[in-house]
Amino acid sequence: MLCIEPAKLSDAEDIEKLVTYWADRGEMLHRPIGEIFEAIRDFKVARFEGRVVGAGSLHIMGSDLAEVRSLAVAEEAQGKGVGAGIVAACLDDARSLQLERVFALTYKPAFFEKLGFRMANVMEFPQKVWNECVRCPFFTNCKEVAVVLDLAGDDLSVPTVR
Repeated sequence: MLCIEPAKLSDAEDIEKLVTYWADRGEMLHRPIGEIFEAIRDFKVARFEGRVVGAGSLHIMGSDLAEVRSLAVAEEAQGKGVGAGIVAACLDDARSLQLERVFALTYKPAFFEKLGFRMANVMEFPQKVWNECVRCPFFTNCKEVAVVLDLAGDDLSVPTVR
């Protein structure tokens, strides 16, 4: 049975392995293990038969905005709702924190669009661009696409995937 829950410190290496697997293939950006430890409370993990098969985090960017990031699902668990379940758990956290918007930078915008996100201009998120993106080695040649989900005022219209 698949279970999505908050990450534990003991999950950090499994999260790093998942992220590295996809980052080495050019599907996402690398996250150093130290950064994962620092953000472990932001992470959700998906477990199947006790093994971490997916991970993702909700990173708070300000009083009204958060980013879904480091979303990675094991190859053998792709297409089974693992990623959607992790995003749903992150959105539940965002709603409980009364955030207005959640965004992601992704190479797979269609995945997020199926979950109710819309395409956006990355410049809608200056906190991200000027605090983090400027330090990225791909800053001048970024291929990620921004997507956003507006949560403010109408929680019932936001699809919840479980």
